[in-house]
Amino acid sequence: MRTGSEPTTARSALRARFWLCVWGMFWAMFGTAVFVLVGRPGWAAAFGALWLVIAVDFALVVRHLRQGSHYQPGRDVPPYWPPDQRRR
Repeated sequence: MRTGSEPTTARSALRARFWLCVWGMFWAMFGTAVFVLVGRPGWAAAFGALWLVIAVDFALVVRHLRQGSHYQPGRDVPPYWPPDQRRR
């Protein structure tokens, strides 16, 4: 819900999440490979599951980045009334 007090220059943190996902996927793949080579299947499975979670988040971030920016109302648009306080 829009309250009218949002910053006019607010930016999304998607690019930061993108690079954190890249960094996390690198370390999750590295950890999975190391624990497979050392013979620790439990830790390898844990890092593999972490890798899967990061890969899903990465896919969502890339999808949102490719969608581009969306319409944001300007200063001349009044704030919306909350659903329980709407004028009738």
